[in-house]
Amino acid sequence: MNIILFTNKRGQVWNYDINLLHAGLTVLFGLITLLAAAVYTGVHLGNDELKYVADWQDVVGGQQAEIAEARQNAQADIDALTLRIGQMQAQMLRLNALGGRLVSQSDLDKGEFDFDAVPAMGGPEDAINRQSVPLADFLSMLERLETEMQDREQKLSVLESLLMSRSLSERVMPSGRPVEDGWISSSYGKRNDPFTGKQEFHKGLDFAGKKGSEVIAVGDGVVSWAGNKSGYGKLVEINHGNGYATRYGHNQSHMVKVGDTVKKGQQIALMGSTGRSTGPHVHFEVLRNGKSVNPSSFIGE
Repeated sequence: MNIILFTNKRGQVWNYDINLLHAGLTVLFGLITLLAAAVYTGVHLGNDELKYVADWQDVVGGQQAEIAEARQNAQADIDALTLRIGQMQAQMLRLNALGGRLVSQSDLDKGEFDFDAVPAMGGPEDAINRQSVPLADFLSMLERLETEMQDREQKLSVLESLLMSRSLSERVMPSGRPVEDGWISSSYGKRNDPFTGKQEFHKGLDFAGKKGSEVIAVGDGVVSWAGNKSGYGKLVEINHGNGYATRYGHNQSHMVKVGDTVKKGQQIALMGSTGRSTGPHVHFEVLRNGKSVNPSSFIGE
């Protein structure tokens, strides 16, 4: 192939001889070169994209690991909070039980001090200033509440012990009359003996009444004597502790025996006229550290 080029510049003529085989090979080589360049560029770009995707996969994998760790830590925090709340619920149950016992021991109004009911609270809702409590503040609130509950439990336990001691002291301390019905037929102190007419010292109070009527204990204690005793006839003696004891003489029969534990108001004998007696009555004595004292200050008359 012969190509002749005419130009307007100085009348020049360009003549080119083209070999078709060489031209075809040249074009083919160019195409191969372009194809190779395209393949190389595509492979290079593909590697870059693959590397970019791999980097993002690493980032996503790291974020997923962080999320899993945060979720695990959050679950651990929830488990710890659940455990602490369970412990506080157990403490609250103990406080409610302790409060109920204190109300019962103190003779308070159960309707006013109802530990099973939710405390009465209320007021208008403030929607403007309402905010969520941050976790750190919530944990601090739990710690303060737990500390306060432990302090209240300790103080209530001490108060219960004091009330129990007071109640026990009140029950063991002799108080009240040894009979439900009857009248005082002889006082404590000097009197004329009903058998000899001579002056003597009467160590107790005599409560006259109907034969066979109930004789009751004036305090909690343990029976230290239940049998015949000279001058007393059939006698019951109760040791109340703290140096106090009481005697109930001239009984018809006994309802208790030595070693029995008796409660205040419990029947211990039937009124009689055994021993040195002129008729049915109870000879009632109060002893402190083994010495008789005036029972009048204990019977409330």
